[in-house]
Amino acid sequence: MTPKSAAAASIASMRPLATVHGYPRQGPGRELKKAVEGYWKGRVTAEALRETAAGLRRANWQQLRTAGVREVPTGDFSLYDHVLDTTLMVGAVPDRHRAALDAGALDGYFAMARGTQDVAPLEMTKWFDTNYHYLVPELGPDTVFAADSSKQRGELAEALAQGHDARPVLVGPVTYLLLAKPAPGVAADFEPLSLLDRLLPVYAEILADLRATGARWVQLDEPALVADRTSAELNAAARAYRDLGGLTDRPALLVASYFDRLGEALPVLAKAPVEGLAIDFTGPAAANLEGLALAGGLPGKRLVAGIVDGRNVWINDLQRSLSTLASLLGLAGRVDVAPSCSLLHVPLNAAIERDVDPQVARWLAFARQKVEETVALAKGLREGTDVIAGLLHANSSALASRSSAALTRDPAVRARTASVTDADGRRAQPYPQRAAAQRARLGLPLLPTTTIGSFPQTGELRAARADLRAGRLGSEDYDKRIAEEIRDVLAFQEEAGVDVLVHGEPERNDMVQYFAEQLNGYLATRHGWVQSYGTRYVRPPILAGDVSRPEPMTVEWTRYAQSQTSRPVKGMLTGPVTMLAWSFVRDDQPRAETARQVALALRDEVADLEAAGTAVIQVDEPALRETLPLRAEGRPAYLAWATESFRLATGGVRADTQIHTHMCYAEFGDIVSAIADLDADVISLEAARSHMQVAGELAAAGYPNEVGPGVYDIHSPRVPDSDEVASLLRKGLGAIPAERLWVNPDCGLKTRGWPEVRQALEHVVEAARTVRTEVVRD
Repeated sequence: MTPKSAAAASIASMRPLATVHGYPRQGPGRELKKAVEGYWKGRVTAEALRETAAGLRRANWQQLRTAGVREVPTGDFSLYDHVLDTTLMVGAVPDRHRAALDAGALDGYFAMARGTQDVAPLEMTKWFDTNYHYLVPELGPDTVFAADSSKQRGELAEALAQGHDARPVLVGPVTYLLLAKPAPGVAADFEPLSLLDRLLPVYAEILADLRATGARWVQLDEPALVADRTSAELNAAARAYRDLGGLTDRPALLVASYFDRLGEALPVLAKAPVEGLAIDFTGPAAANLEGLALAGGLPGKRLVAGIVDGRNVWINDLQRSLSTLASLLGLAGRVDVAPSCSLLHVPLNAAIERDVDPQVARWLAFARQKVEETVALAKGLREGTDVIAGLLHANSSALASRSSAALTRDPAVRARTASVTDADGRRAQPYPQRAAAQRARLGLPLLPTTTIGSFPQTGELRAARADLRAGRLGSEDYDKRIAEEIRDVLAFQEEAGVDVLVHGEPERNDMVQYFAEQLNGYLATRHGWVQSYGTRYVRPPILAGDVSRPEPMTVEWTRYAQSQTSRPVKGMLTGPVTMLAWSFVRDDQPRAETARQVALALRDEVADLEAAGTAVIQVDEPALRETLPLRAEGRPAYLAWATESFRLATGGVRADTQIHTHMCYAEFGDIVSAIADLDADVISLEAARSHMQVAGELAAAGYPNEVGPGVYDIHSPRVPDSDEVASLLRKGLGAIPAERLWVNPDCGLKTRGWPEVRQALEHVVEAARTVRTEVVRD
């Protein structure tokens, strides 16, 4: 019996089991981050890096097996990004990176991710509506695909050798092409999906390789199908799985989707000649239950039911999930239980968080706890609820304690949000009047230069914060260290010739966590690390209750910085949408209500900054695009409360106070009207990797206010020279008039080192002066 036919025969005979789509990669002590960065710095060999990665995979699989997972995923582990891994798997390597790959596989891989001094990296953007960033494939009509399944076969072989039942997980061909962009120099209207017939034989070869290695099942992830899709795109999906399903030399196929409902794509996949589907049934994707019934179910096929939320940290309602699972039993030949998506998006283990209130700790489930919930649900479905009666009772008790807890509701906060009027969310003067008042107050040149906010977070700064927490450094000495750093940052900017300065944020650990630690309603974790991109990990705070600001958060250090210079220093805040998106948000009330609470807390901070003499206040909203619902039907309501919350935070200032905002690494074309509705005086956006694409999009939409499209890609170690920056600026001027164009990096500089920052910013200022002279001369 072939692996495919054996798997298909097992569909009807096997009882429900627990599985997962993917697992956090970093290790309990962020061992992967340390090994990769050590390799970049020459302190870790390639062999040692690979050994660390193999050890982490081995530990993950063993932990899953010990917990009761009977089919572990392989191929989901990555040294940097799983979409980049797919690009290598299908051979879609840009010409500019081939020499680096030929010189060394690891160095070439990281050159594609980060670039080198001579070669630009792939563009980076958000993975659907998450805060995870992927490397965007670059494709064109001349792209030649070639299969390289070595990584996928190698990790499958590892798992099988360790005695695991393993299921390789790959990005599906349709999603891969829909995530791609036209390569540089390729016409903007080129459709990567047109390459599907060229790509499918490569997937066929990879599937055959995996079958030969021992795979019984292979999972192909197609989350792009939960977004609105044209009939041509749906037809492409039908063709892809008709062709792949019709192969004889392949394992059984499990096509997975997550993050939202499948809608019109569900019957397409249900009819495809594949052995199973993995479907999300959490949040808005709960509508998949009705959709599956309308599609006639999956008779004779396997259904992996994503019933445990893989993106948030709250415990599952086990009884409700069992009810949903019971409804699914009659709709498929076999029902297995899983989280809704990869557990990449949550921290590793809530049990080690010793600083969280024990009452709140009962409400939390990180990756390990979600695996335990998944296993318990599979057991209850398989053997009956009596065998998990104790778990169900404890779960019910924890849910009840959360719903009645005093810390979740603050009457004063709720009364204030209820009293908000439309006028509170609008500036009193239109932009042209504000712009004139701000020009008079600030006296800035054409093409003013600034940075986004943060400067390098050195090892010394991190050590000082650690010493303060541990009591090894007193608060007075710590403040002296921060003040010294601020003075150094300001002095460098003045010497370099930057026009609008920042204090560098040396006192801040993270742009969301720093504020969350000072706001009522938020909880911070000590070990709750989540991958954002590459080796960048963040600790998203947890929004557990109503939000308020007990006292000013940034005024003291901003006032100090302004006292050290005659140039304007920006006050720096994180906006309400980003405070939600980069936290684990509460799920017991509408997000619009939570955003309004955060906005009012920030409004108080903005007012205090203005009263302290701050002339420029930046309220960052990099998450505005990433939180956009995947389906168009949900977007108007989201954008209404998202833009209202920003205006509510910033709408109370005088005309001569300049409000900035910042966004990065997203597809801005979808939200240009919402960007205008924010009514910020100046917006800075990522534009270097995307070659000023956003400037053209804003111009085409008639965006009326000031814009700072980034000219320095801070997520790459390469330093652009002044000619390169000037060339980008000239391209920006082709879309945005000089009187409304700012000059700035793509994002904050905290992850970069001081030598490259000094050189890059000097080049940015030099380029701005060169192009400024050209504009004046013309």
